[in-house]
Order: sequence, then C-alpha cells, then structure tokens
Amino acid sequence: MADHHRPRSRRSRMLRIAGCTLIALVVLGAGAAGYAYWRLNANIKSVDINARLGASRPPSATGGSFNVLVLGSDSRSGSNGSLAGGDTGGTARSDTAMVLHVNQDHTRGEVVSIPRDTLVDRPECTDPSGRAVPAERRAMFNSAYEVGGAACAVKTAEQLTGLRMNHYVEIDFSGFARFIDSIGGATVTTTVAITDKDSGLDLAAGEHHLGGAQALAFVRTRHGVGDGSDLGRIELQKQMVRSVMQQVGSIGLLSNPVKLWSVGDTLTRSITTDSDLASVNALVGLAESLKQIGPEQLTMVTLPVVAATSDPNRVVEQQPQANRLWAALKADQAVPRDVVTAQPGNPANTASATATTPSTAATGPSGGPATEPSGAPSAASGAARAGR
Repeated sequence: MADHHRPRSRRSRMLRIAGCTLIALVVLGAGAAGYAYWRLNANIKSVDINARLGASRPPSATGGSFNVLVLGSDSRSGSNGSLAGGDTGGTARSDTAMVLHVNQDHTRGEVVSIPRDTLVDRPECTDPSGRAVPAERRAMFNSAYEVGGAACAVKTAEQLTGLRMNHYVEIDFSGFARFIDSIGGATVTTTVAITDKDSGLDLAAGEHHLGGAQALAFVRTRHGVGDGSDLGRIELQKQMVRSVMQQVGSIGLLSNPVKLWSVGDTLTRSITTDSDLASVNALVGLAESLKQIGPEQLTMVTLPVVAATSDPNRVVEQQPQANRLWAALKADQAVPRDVVTAQPGNPANTASATATTPSTAATGPSGGPATEPSGAPSAASGAARAGR
C-alpha cells in the first residue's frame, strides 16, 4: 500500500512546489513592478505652474489639441558644470526653448524654436521663493527663466504666443547627455568639419553616431560652424530632435523590459515637469498622445525674427510672419508655408546653408521683408554672437 501511494505523494509535492514557485514569482514580479513604479514617480521633479500663474492665462484649446513648452536649462550646477563649460554667473537661463503644438487628432506636431536672444515684453512674475519680479519691456526671452524660474518662463511664452502652455518640460545639460546614452546614442550628419573649443565638439565631415557628451556638444555648438549664430545652433538642435526620434523608434523599447526600465529611469531623473505631468501615468499618457507623430509628421521651424534696431546682437519678431504663425497654431492649422520655406539653413549642411544665405543676408533669417531695419548684415550674423 505504501509503495502504491508514493508516486502520488511525489506528484502532489511537486505540484505544491511548482504552485508556490509560481506564486512567489508573481509576488516578486508585482513587487518589482510596484517598486519600479514608485521609483520612477519619485524621480520626477515638478513645478505647480497652475498654482503659480492662476487664472490670468490664455484659454486652453478645445477639441484635443495641446501645447508643451520644452526648455533646456544652461545651469552649471552639479554635474552640469563639467559637461557644459562656460560661466553663467551662478544663474540658469533657458538655453533652448521650443513650443510643441499637437493637433486635435494627435497625428501632427509643430515645433517652434524661440531664439533665446529674442526681445520680448516680459510680464510681472513671482519667482520660486515667492518674490515678485517686475515686468520689463524688451527683455531677452531667456531671462524669464533666470529671474523667475519655470512659471515665469511659461507666462512669458504664453504672452508672446497667445497660446496656453498645457504642459512644461525642462531638461538640463547632464540630463540630456544621460538620456542620449540611455537610448544608445544619436546619429547626425555634417557636410563640413566642426571644431568648437567652447562646446568641445570636434567632428570631421560625414556621419557620426554620438554618445551623450558629444550630442550635448553638438546641440550647443555655435562658434565652430556657419556664421556662429544662435539661429544656426537651433538648426543643429532640430537635426538632433529628429535623430533622437528615429533612434527611439529603432530600439524596440516595448519588447525589451530591461531597456525600457533603463530609459524610463534615466528620463524621469533628467526632467522637471509641470505638476500635472509629474507621474508615470501622466507621462505614459503623453507618450500615447504622441505615438502617431514621427519625424515625417513633425514640422520644425524657428520663430521668424529680424535684428533689433536697438541692439544688433538681439532679435525681435518679424511681422506679420510671427503673428500668422502663432495664429495658425491657435487655430490648430499647419505652419504657414512661407514660414517653412524661409527658414535658415542648417550650417552643418553646406547645400542647405548656401541655399538660404542670399535671402538671410538681404532680408533677415526668415526671408521676408524686414519690418525693423538694422545696421547688422542679418539677424543671424548679428544676434547670435552675444551670449554663451
């Protein structure tokens, strides 16, 4: 009898072991998932833009379209100093500013880069410590972040564009470099050699797959290519955005949990958002909204500007092109074609740069008639030589 029951006893014992193992794996998996969710949420730094700005803002768009203000901070604090070089006098400014408009169907995106030296009427703000910052006429756009932090930058962007910034995302130098490394680098092409001692970039002509530190140097380069303008640097930044989109699409994040965790952990440690975006669920929701938008569905332009009469090292909006651009986005329409076709050339692409040189030299970087005459040869050559 005993021998007859032994196999069944072994089977029962094995089934119990298998069951306990399965339960343990499920519990461990759930625990790991719970820890991952908690860790990623805890990584995100946020600013309560809505509380800071109150109700005195442009109305939110209806029908599903939305706008995101994306800023790159030039802070030298912490690990940023060793990567960035240069000096900001202990302050931080919005070194890069882009307004992303996503249309109602979430099938198309428009990105407008705002040159940091654009003179604007900066509104009264409250800085992060609660101190009132007075309004200033004809202040540089990037000074808003310096004197009043993220909320002041958003308020200034809203006043300039007439658009409600539904979300805010900020990344600093070291965060950008870490993110590029986490996705496996980014590929860029230049038809000219670039050597810039200020950014540390040294590239021969050709195609290059850049790691984080080199990618950061690429998007910060001014003096090593073209006429040294900030408008030229913006064109390099546009090239990098497209490269990053292609790289992210090629690495198969959803099929590689380890890679997904690594990128997610790096990204959430690298950004500051508005409080409505400061959770994994919210960021995943934003990513879902953008999943139909690839490089081909993204239009990237620079705000039409001309050199300021008061200072050839600064620029002002070119009218009526700038107003028509903001009106198009407000109406959820595509960027006007004449704004697209009159964009500055990419200084890393000699064919592109040469093609636009005659018009920029004669009329300013956006190609249309300059509404504010200037003694400078062009907004591109004059404006961008000041600053870091």
